Amino acid sequence: MSEQPKVRTTEGLVQGRWRHGHAVFRGIPYAQPPVGALRFAAPAPPHRWEGTRQAVEFGPVVPLSLPVDVAPQGTDWLTLDVGTPDPGAAGLPVLVWIPVGGYLSAVSSDPMYDPAALTAAGVVVVTINCRVGAEGFAFLDDVPPNRGFLDQIAALEWVNRNIAAFGGDPGRVTVGGISAGAGSVAALLTMKSARGLFQRAIAHSVPGLHSTPALARQVTATFADRLGAAPTAEALRDIDPWHLAAELTSFNADLHAHRERWGRLTETGTALCPVVDGEVLPETPWTALTGERASGTELLVGHTRNEFRYFSVMSGRYGTFTEADAHAALELLAPQPDGARAYRAAFPQAGPEELVETVYSDALFRMPSQQLAEANAAAGGTSYLFELCWAAPALGGILGACHSLDLPLAFGTLDSPVGTQLIGEKPTPEAVALSRELQEAWVRFVTTGDAGWSPHRPGDHLTRVLDTESKTLPYPEQASRHIWEGHFPSPFDLP
Repeated sequence: MSEQPKVRTTEGLVQGRWRHGHAVFRGIPYAQPPVGALRFAAPAPPHRWEGTRQAVEFGPVVPLSLPVDVAPQGTDWLTLDVGTPDPGAAGLPVLVWIPVGGYLSAVSSDPMYDPAALTAAGVVVVTINCRVGAEGFAFLDDVPPNRGFLDQIAALEWVNRNIAAFGGDPGRVTVGGISAGAGSVAALLTMKSARGLFQRAIAHSVPGLHSTPALARQVTATFADRLGAAPTAEALRDIDPWHLAAELTSFNADLHAHRERWGRLTETGTALCPVVDGEVLPETPWTALTGERASGTELLVGHTRNEFRYFSVMSGRYGTFTEADAHAALELLAPQPDGARAYRAAFPQAGPEELVETVYSDALFRMPSQQLAEANAAAGGTSYLFELCWAAPALGGILGACHSLDLPLAFGTLDSPVGTQLIGEKPTPEAVALSRELQEAWVRFVTTGDAGWSPHRPGDHLTRVLDTESKTLPYPEQASRHIWEGHFPSPFDLP
């Protein structure tokens, strides 16, 4: 393996490098840079090139609308990375990972997504960058909506054209993501332009974040006005992308000031989320699947037990929630008309802290995930549901089984920055064993379509409860499931 690996794609020859005995290719463009006349437009096919393109460095980071210290590196944002056990192989299963968080970030270079453990198990792993924030989801009348989703489809089309040259099987592609990445996966299940581009799906902590066009138009107009610009692509093209992203970060931080006008949206921290526009995204995944307007698939879906704990701890709010906070959370997020009463009846001993955590965890991630499992099964698919109950050891265990804990476990990246933040510098034997179990479930699923436990079906609602001793049981969050029964996540709308 002295020679570096080379693969010929439909656009040209790329040269990667060997890493841990596997071939890695980074920063391959799947569309043209979305700048200039192409800014806020649908993704344009990538240019071809002559000679050999070096594919050893990650592509530039997409402008992020999060308070992180990332310097602009260039504008060739629409790139992807491929890790393969053997580019000379054939028919290997493929995982396409969408690393989107909050519809605000998409960083394929995050060490948490290092594919080494999965490629060692025989999986070709593709990790993509795509537009987020205002670039991907601002609702502008003169350009297509949901451009972030259009980027993801363009990346899947690239995979369909090229992955066989890397040893993968274009007929055995699993698309996966967590949080907004899982929301992207759920959206792709319903989008006609994505049909046939993947056969299986992995969705961890699915959010129910969608807006109606009416709300999205008002939110985008308010955001543009903050910048002294009209809410059009033509006007926003004059604003530097990183400045636009930074302004959206500030705008999101002030969302509560608009609670009376925008209601539930203000509790999410994400002003510019996907829009149910009737064309790119015709409807929400739950109604599309249960209404038989989308076909079910093989789906591995799940959530953590304490989804909201990470956010409350990191924001400094954990342990400070009052009865007024609990009342506001129940009134805004519990299903109408009597969800607030139902929560208090189902959890009579719960104080404000537990009520806030429960309703936020349910509304933002747990119930959308469980209901996606049910909707997919109703549409003829096979759903494998899990709940991670093992508590993160870091910070004295205060984080519980929090949001995103499952990712370093599944990727086997316990030593990544996120992994050490949640699990600690020295993973315990329990963490290593649980990581191996979840990773093996992933590999089995992308290879065979079977996660290794009984499917989640109406009636028994079987769920894999991941812990130091994992078991397959009826869905643990039955009280919440009953409260939300018949109440699918609906698009945020004007009050």
